[in-house]
Amino acid sequence: MVKILMHGCNGHMGQVISRLVEAEAEMEIIAGVDVSDHISNSYPVYKSLEDYRQACGQDGSLLADVAIDFSSAAAVDKLLDYCEAQLMPSVLCTTGLSPEQLERVKALSHKTAVLKSANMSLGINLLLKLLKEAAGVLAPAGFDIEIVEKHHNQKVDAPSGTALALADSINEEFNNEYTYVYDRSNRRQKRDKKEIGLSAVRGGTIVGDHDVIFAGEDEVITFSHTAYSKNVFAKGAVQAAKFLKGKPAGLYDMSDVIEGA
Repeated sequence: MVKILMHGCNGHMGQVISRLVEAEAEMEIIAGVDVSDHISNSYPVYKSLEDYRQACGQDGSLLADVAIDFSSAAAVDKLLDYCEAQLMPSVLCTTGLSPEQLERVKALSHKTAVLKSANMSLGINLLLKLLKEAAGVLAPAGFDIEIVEKHHNQKVDAPSGTALALADSINEEFNNEYTYVYDRSNRRQKRDKKEIGLSAVRGGTIVGDHDVIFAGEDEVITFSHTAYSKNVFAKGAVQAAKFLKGKPAGLYDMSDVIEGA
């Protein structure tokens, strides 16, 4: 049985994960932490990690094997403090962490198991692996590489973190020789062979759509991933929690989950 502490349990993703775990025979959310208390859950919810820590000290029944975090960047510091003090493994799903917080995550991984990925979707992370192989064959053959990502009209950052992760996965195959071009509107020159173009579309309620285009002479190969709901990220987090229980200290990502499946 994998016992989970759900950090940010009353947010949208926390509730999706709660529903998914209820259907898992070998998993259980034994406690949640959230500053909001407007939702009734099947497990006890605490306003802070300190409140949760005190509750755990009573009889030990609330001790978790792993924490899943879908909260906010502002709340992550206290979770990192708690996981360091308790040596609790954690699946960090919150995005937008500062460089300082990312350094703290790396430091924490020397003491306990931490899983952090730019995107929690199993499909996206499988795509990251496939792109390395495709790029290794197609780029030397003269194929140009373009990435087009589409998201809802409320998303403020562009390009998406996932689009950058896709580009980075390809670039790693070539010792980071490629440069990224984010906007061609002010460029009046031919495309360089050693560049990856990234384009962003914002509109409607698009959850997440990513196309990686390899354009060669007389043929085009496109790798596409479409997320129809945010449930795909929650499913990945649940699989990650299963994977992380019992793992030694280290910094893991979703590629480790796929390889260990």
